[in-house]
Amino acid sequence: MPELPEVESVRRQLHPELAGRLVVDVWWDPHPQQRFSDVGWLEGHRIAAVTRRGKYLLCPLEGAGSPEDGRPLELVLHLGMTGSFRFAASDPARTPADDATDHVRARFTLDDGRDLRFRDPRRFGRVSVVPAGDYTGRVPTLVTLGPEPLSDDFDPDAFAAALARTSAPVKAALLGQRLVAGVGNIYADEALWRARIHPASRRVGRARALALHAAIREVLAASIEREGTTFRDYQMVTGESGRNADFLDAYGQGDLPCNRCGTPMRRSVVAQRGTTHCPSCQRA
Repeated sequence: MPELPEVESVRRQLHPELAGRLVVDVWWDPHPQQRFSDVGWLEGHRIAAVTRRGKYLLCPLEGAGSPEDGRPLELVLHLGMTGSFRFAASDPARTPADDATDHVRARFTLDDGRDLRFRDPRRFGRVSVVPAGDYTGRVPTLVTLGPEPLSDDFDPDAFAAALARTSAPVKAALLGQRLVAGVGNIYADEALWRARIHPASRRVGRARALALHAAIREVLAASIEREGTTFRDYQMVTGESGRNADFLDAYGQGDLPCNRCGTPMRRSVVAQRGTTHCPSCQRA
């Protein structure tokens, strides 16, 4: 599933193309699922910007407010496991059958004659229009997100204190999104390797927690610079792949020599997720 660097890379490509654009028509897959909600409200609204919160893309909308109570609206997008966006010339002859063939689940026609198409073969993505900032009951995971890791809100002392309060394995705590937003399986493995912390450790200590805080920032910033990590599904709006896969030290490196000490990397399962660590550098 795309994590913060991948979503941020998509955001950076979408924002200049969508900011100020009016949505003149909307189509979405009628396949019933809670991940698509009130999509039709988007029609007739202008997209003010494309921002990001954790792994979500947030687009504040200009125009008439919610049909329910007039509140300003916001478009919430999530790539899920296989979601991607593409621009294409609007085609009035295009049918839902054409979209189904291409795994297009939503299509937004813009005032410049282009469509923005959301393609999602495995259907785990989200397209929702909500009253701006009102995520309770609509996108509840947005309500409980921790601080943005590259912002000043991600305070090292607060992070160390929060980590000390949990009895969960440290990797599970990172994946839970409450301590810090946007870190998933790839970058949890990478940050824990860099901080020399075993992914299953339940007691980290202040010094190592501060090292982990710094490592999270470092691995995310480096991956954003390389436009994310592509293994199979993740692609940017241009169709290009991220360039970070060749720079990974831990994730997916099972049985290969550790880049730090040469010990073969070990694979395991932590928090029901495949995990890789160095048994020499990252001791429990």
